[in-house]
Amino acid sequence: GSKQKLLKKRFSPTFHRPKTFKASRAPKYPRVSVPPMCKLDQFQILKFPLTTESAMKKIEDNNTLVFIVDARSNKKQIKDAVKRMYDITA
Repeated sequence: GSKQKLLKKRFSPTFHRPKTFKASRAPKYPRVSVPPMCKLDQFQILKFPLTTESAMKKIEDNNTLVFIVDARSNKKQIKDAVKRMYDITA
């Protein structure tokens, strides 16, 4: 008399693998030796001054400089770059 083991009832036709232990990463050494440098410095942010007729009109009438700037920079970065390069408050 050997008894047969009863099979667990399965109610779904698809098999879902059970979730097992995932160890968190504990690296032995850093993958990069130094953190990356900021690619947007003041020379990178301000590309060049705009010299079209409308820009020239703005310079004469409103006392305003017009620059072409990097698309990735925000207003605060542009303001700081202008301040640093030309010693003027924006």
